Amino acid sequence: MSVAVRKTIMFVLAFVLVALVWEGYKAVGPERGGEIPVVDWKLLPRTSDTAMPHTWDMVSTLNDPESRATSRTVLDAVAAATWFSFRVSLFALTLGVAVGLALAIVMARSRLFERASMPYLVASQTVPLIALSPVLVSWLSRWNPGGKDIPLWVTAGLLGAFLAFFPISVAGTRGLTSVDPQSLELLDSYAASWRQGLFKVRLPGAVPMLIPALKLAAANAVIGVLVTELSIGLRGGIGRLILEYYRGATGNTTRVYAAVFGAALLGFAMAAIVALVDWALTRNRQPETVAA
Repeated sequence: MSVAVRKTIMFVLAFVLVALVWEGYKAVGPERGGEIPVVDWKLLPRTSDTAMPHTWDMVSTLNDPESRATSRTVLDAVAAATWFSFRVSLFALTLGVAVGLALAIVMARSRLFERASMPYLVASQTVPLIALSPVLVSWLSRWNPGGKDIPLWVTAGLLGAFLAFFPISVAGTRGLTSVDPQSLELLDSYAASWRQGLFKVRLPGAVPMLIPALKLAAANAVIGVLVTELSIGLRGGIGRLILEYYRGATGNTTRVYAAVFGAALLGFAMAAIVALVDWALTRNRQPETVAA
């Protein structure tokens, strides 16, 4: 059995296992949840149909019309919102990787710049997006290049990139500076420039460290986009759709979970892109051997 087929089977089995655990707990768990009366601590989640609808109800609601005034189904709405957020997330990931790699190259080139900028890079990740997104929207609304307003989705893309660039810059700096000294000596013997060494030795050597960082960056890009959609009211994305379905839920939360499926599918799509990049960059790479 090939590795791809085995991974596909495990992926499907994981979904089945989650559904079985969900339905199993719903069958035996307390409907009102478990709590300690004295301190009012919630120990177990509720299993009522409002809090935990059946998995088949979540799936069947995809065929329901979104409203009485339209023939568009919930599936159509979730698919369109997921596609919108996917494009914004892909833009955020691409921008974040570009910025992160550029910073990593500069920091690998100049130790002084690395020591001066790294504390600020770390501090930048502590700024909450909910507080930063209105400020960025205000800034971009005053900037009209060519007499045209900047679309609101650009704000979500920029904040997604704001979360995505950090792991790339840190892992990239580590990878670019963790080069075999013998390789650098060989480059010096050929009088190679630093730019030639970057593309011939440093970047290829940094790939094993960049791939895990790219996975984290993809997840951060999705989180940044979805959180920004909620905070600035960006319509069209899956994050905003989840909020709209939640506000419109009156005892029926199946649509909320259906929209969550779209957000999960968005994460899987971004992970698939990273997997393709991983395969493209490492397919011709020689496996590392461990000395006996």
